[in-house]
Amino acid sequence: MLMLESMKPHDFRTPVFTMGQLKILLVILYFANQSRVSNTHSNTTLNKQKIPVFLPQETVKLGKPRFSAKARLELMTHCNAECLWREAHPTLEDLKENLSFETVYTNGTRTLTRVDISGFDSDSLLSEKYTSRRSRRKRQIFGVDGRFDIRGKNFLLNFPFSTTVKISTGCTGILVSERHVLTAAHCIHDGKDYVKGAKKLKVGFLTENLKTQLPKDSKHPPKFLTRWSRVKRTQVPRGWIRSQNQLSMDYDYALLELKRPHDKPYMELTVMPSPAQVAGNRIHFSGFDSDRPGQLVYRFCPIINETPHLIYQHCDAQPGSSGSGVYAKLWLPEKHNWERKIVGIFSGHQWVDLNGVQQDYNVAVRITPLKYAQICYWIKGNYNECHSN
Repeated sequence: MLMLESMKPHDFRTPVFTMGQLKILLVILYFANQSRVSNTHSNTTLNKQKIPVFLPQETVKLGKPRFSAKARLELMTHCNAECLWREAHPTLEDLKENLSFETVYTNGTRTLTRVDISGFDSDSLLSEKYTSRRSRRKRQIFGVDGRFDIRGKNFLLNFPFSTTVKISTGCTGILVSERHVLTAAHCIHDGKDYVKGAKKLKVGFLTENLKTQLPKDSKHPPKFLTRWSRVKRTQVPRGWIRSQNQLSMDYDYALLELKRPHDKPYMELTVMPSPAQVAGNRIHFSGFDSDRPGQLVYRFCPIINETPHLIYQHCDAQPGSSGSGVYAKLWLPEKHNWERKIVGIFSGHQWVDLNGVQQDYNVAVRITPLKYAQICYWIKGNYNECHSN
């Protein structure tokens, strides 16, 4: 169960209604609620964004990776006015180079695929601008720790928490198809080389330990095992590898393909919409934070700021949660329902220095139309299936 602080009940008096008054009250509440729901949906209906065409051009063979880098569970970067300007004003050639990608297979083969892009609106990058806000001076845990341990198989083994998986290098990932896991690039590559553990990379699924099943009336939580599955190949954007001289979070994501499909539910990707279209302006994610070993840790918080590539927030997090899938609840009019969709990947911590004011945030890489097109192509292998999100 979710470990929440106990709440004190408020004193109240129960009103007494006649049957006629009760019927009138129910009718009033019904229409008031319908009006509220209608207004909420009109304000938060997801506007579909046009997805560019992601066109792989040529694939060349590279030398085998050395797998010499040390895994880093914590990423911290700095950004200033120049950095923020570069994010919003890339050239088309920069975008094509950043979205080109490396693929590494289990036998050590490494390739580079160069890409072309069509149907991309560069003005969309200028629509999300960082705005200087009040400074905060703490790291990663902001004030009172707002994380919750997820316990009990009814939570851990069911959607959405069951979509969260462990990465053998010490990070977290999220299931995005029957055989694909999205995580942070820095969990497998430090910007210069692949980390040692990436040579035999595995993904861990929480599963109930049937040998230690407890009686139904037991007060002790059930014990879980981690079932590991081998990774067939990894794909990392060149935008991350190119940043080796000055690490940038903008392209801190990677896709892992499993050798065998899993039987768990997965969460779908979508392009990050404007915060006004996100339920409660809140994002959510679960991860395996290193300060709570053996626990799946969930948190949610409001979006504080954003850039064309990043989501700034103060969701409490610790090393180990890198690579968590950041999701939001979005209203889908075609389904007449709210759904959880992945809109980003948790990366780490960033200090932003603007106009002499230094502010710190925990940061997620946002799924942009271009990144969606790229990741969708990695998953499906056919850009014709990636025109809508």
